[in-house]
Amino acid sequence: MASRIDHDRLFKELLSTFFEEFILLFFPKVYEDIDFQDFRFLSEEIVTDVTEGGKYRVDLIVETKLKGEDGLIVIHVESQSQYQYNFNERMFIYFGRLYEKYRRKILPIAIFSHHSKRREPDSFSINFPFLQVLDFHFLTIQLKNENWRNYLRQDNPVAAALLSKMGYTEREKTELKVQFLFMLLRLKLDPARQTLIMGFFDTYLELTDDEEQKVIEEVRKMSGKQADKVMEIINSYERRGREFGRLEGRQEGREEGRKEGRQEGKLEAIRMIAKRMRERGEPILEIAEVTGLEIEEIERM
Repeated sequence: MASRIDHDRLFKELLSTFFEEFILLFFPKVYEDIDFQDFRFLSEEIVTDVTEGGKYRVDLIVETKLKGEDGLIVIHVESQSQYQYNFNERMFIYFGRLYEKYRRKILPIAIFSHHSKRREPDSFSINFPFLQVLDFHFLTIQLKNENWRNYLRQDNPVAAALLSKMGYTEREKTELKVQFLFMLLRLKLDPARQTLIMGFFDTYLELTDDEEQKVIEEVRKMSGKQADKVMEIINSYERRGREFGRLEGRQEGREEGRKEGRQEGKLEAIRMIAKRMRERGEPILEIAEVTGLEIEEIERM
């Protein structure tokens, strides 16, 4: 069982799998100017901050055409465990280093996925009383500032996954999970993509066993084929845990089974990420470090 997962990597897998859906969801005007028939993902860039000596990884670089002209879209995820007061300056450094290398139009995007709401900068300026030397801007998404209910009608896999990172109260958690499941049903994804979305969602919306049971009870209260199909999704995701619970034949076994099933679902999402990294030829040691999987298991993929 993997003990941890790299949050940046999990976001990268989500956005690289559903890049077009991500742009359409948050930046519809940008979407109109991108040729989605002609784009590819470039290898990660390591940007060195010469003033502080730190090295930072730019999470996602997409080579594409913007209105017929070659360009880059750079997406950086500022994860829940990170916060830097000079983030806007760092984004400018990323931009400068990449422009120096590629010499083409670059559209920078920052995704803030912190636990709490806060105002984040979207520009960096250098001014004198007599001259404005620099006025650098970048697009931002501040997930915790987004109300999850505003995205329920979006038949978009990125919206479904990111519900778990948006603004909600503790009292809304079980309702959020129920609505997510019905949203997932409408998407009609293939099993691999469905596992990725569910694994991402469950990583960030952690429910107690009682809350998970309440989710199941709420789904069962609903009549009709849709409710039945949602239960099929839950059962498929937790099948190994459910088998364990049936073998135990006790309430404790069923509860443990549901918990085990959720863990297996998350593990399956991690394995899928490792498999994708393996197919891209990334080093086995790096895959093991990012996903927490054993090297022997990765070598068998």
